Formats: sequence, C-alpha cells, structure tokens
Amino acid sequence: MSTLITPSSRRQFLTLLGLSAVAVSCGSGGGGAAKDQTKTLRYQGWAGSVILPELAEDLGFLEDVKLKWVGNTISGPQDIQSAATGQVDFGGAFNGAVVKLAARKAPITAVISYYGVDKAAYNGFYVLKDSPIRSARDLIGKKVGMNTLGAHSEAMLDIYLQRHGLSQADIKKAEPLVVPPVNTEQSLRQKQIQVGVLGDILRDKALQTGGIRPLFTDYQLLGDFSAGTYVLNDRFLKENPDTARTFVTGVARAIEWARATPRDEVIARQVEIVKKRGRNEGTAPLKYWKSFGVAETAGRITDKEFQLWIDWLAERGDIEKDQVKASDLYTNEFNAYSRKGKPSVAEPTSKSGS
Repeated sequence: MSTLITPSSRRQFLTLLGLSAVAVSCGSGGGGAAKDQTKTLRYQGWAGSVILPELAEDLGFLEDVKLKWVGNTISGPQDIQSAATGQVDFGGAFNGAVVKLAARKAPITAVISYYGVDKAAYNGFYVLKDSPIRSARDLIGKKVGMNTLGAHSEAMLDIYLQRHGLSQADIKKAEPLVVPPVNTEQSLRQKQIQVGVLGDILRDKALQTGGIRPLFTDYQLLGDFSAGTYVLNDRFLKENPDTARTFVTGVARAIEWARATPRDEVIARQVEIVKKRGRNEGTAPLKYWKSFGVAETAGRITDKEFQLWIDWLAERGDIEKDQVKASDLYTNEFNAYSRKGKPSVAEPTSKSGS
C-alpha cells in the first residue's frame, strides 16, 4: 500500500470524504438495534508487531467482537484516511495527523489513545557512530528516514530544529524520506540515508548490534505523553455504539493489562499471537518490547494531547488558527474503563467528554 498521496489520489480521497460526510448527515437518528450492529471490525496491522486491539482480542477483552485483518500499513495518516472513507472500521495515527484530517471535515472521532512516549517507549533519531552530524544545523541537506511523512517523526524533527534556532527556510532543507521501519536500520548502515528514526523493538535491536548513536529522542523533547489515537468513522459510531464501546473498553483493558503484567509475560503473549496469525513474520524482535507508552489511565484522551499539535500545525500554516477545537476531536464516551482501573458503565458524555 503506497504511503505517498499524489494530487490525483488526494482529489479522490477528498471526494470520498465528501460522500462519507453526506452519508453521515443522511443517516437516521440514534444508534442501531443491538442485534443489527456489526460484530466484526476490519483493520490494518503492522508487520512484526502486535497492536493493542489484537492483544485485546487474544485476551478475550473484545468479548463477541471480532477483528478482520485486511493487510498491513506503515503509515498512520493512511490508516485513518482508510477509516474516514470506510475502507476499514478503525485506524490509528499520530494526533497531529488526526487534527489535519479533522480540519478537512473528515467524519472521524478519536476514541482512545494507543501509543505514546515514555522512558521505555520512544523514537530516536540515529546516525552512524562516526557520522559528522552532531547538531541540529548539521541536518541541513541531510536525508532523514522515517515511516511516513506528515506524522509523528516529521513533527519531532520540526520541533527539534525549531528549538535549536533554525529558520523555516533552513528547516525545509532537511529532507524527510519515507523508509519502511524494518528497512531503516539497513538503509542507515548502507548510508542511503544519514539519519534514521528507530523506535522500540527496532531501536533496541539496532543498538544491540552497535555502530549507531542517537542525535535526539522524542522523550528528550517532550517527556511522557500519549501521542496517537484510534479513530472511528462517525457513521460507524452512530450505527454501532455497543460494538464501539466493547472495542474501546477492550483496548483500554489491554493497555492496563500490559502495564500491570510482567514484561516477559507480555512479550510471550505477543509472540504467541504472531505465531498464531500466520503472516510469515519473525518473532525475534518482539523480545525488545518494553511499553506501549500510553500516558493516561486506560488510554483516556484529554485536550492537551491535541492542543500541542493544533498550535504546531497552525504555526506551520497547515491549518488556520482556531480552525480546529481540541475538545471537538475526541470522546471518552465509549471507554467504560474507570479512572480507578476497573471496568464500569460510562456516563454518556459529549464529544469532548472526559
């Protein structure tokens, strides 16, 4: 699946968004009857990784809701675009990408955080040990390999360069390139790129091999924070509220299960899942897993997780100032996992409910 959007495909995508919006506006009021709600959710996975919904399903936390894998992606923006147009039923991406898609009036709502940054789960910008790159200014004219453009890694690069005093003209001279995560280490070592973004499992595997060093990390830049959310199409939420609640609460339970369970047990479970699903993937990198990095209990979402990116995108000129309001982008209504860490019946809230 291509991660690059051509002008033609962009026009097609916006057309589909318009059709989706019309379909939502023409839908009947209220949620569908429980017996009529879908119990199968289509989704895209990540090669060599276990995403939280897959973990939740394996643990039995999704109850009667089943997942249907339709392929893999390496792009969060592509994943949530697919959710917006109904090609999949949920997708996950960096919160800045969610903001940009919402600014285009896409009919999506963020429902739970699924990844973040902490001292164990972070992305680093790595160079070869003998690289002359030592500072932000050294990145001018250099190729920086990352999984996709317009998402988490490009935002971190931009913030790093801004904080070290580079002008917008100089920032644009650093060259972000799309490199599949599983190929980033090799591309860096073969000097096809000068900087490679490596996270979690792939990062620790590369560090164990040696010969690379970090220039900076997103944890150094911003500390602990939830960075990405799963979104559902608004029409899906309207027609399948019970399914959505089961899905979101199941993912919330998986987050807390992984947080409370010994690391070796979490890794063993992920290895078992990868072996069972039969996608011709290796399991060796999973031994490096440490954390999903979700900051808030049960993945509950707050305004601050979107406001940072709203301000950043407005400063870049990607969206208009005040075009998007953080509280309009998400809901915790479908997350029945209480702040005390036990499943409970959630009180109905507005889209900005917390």
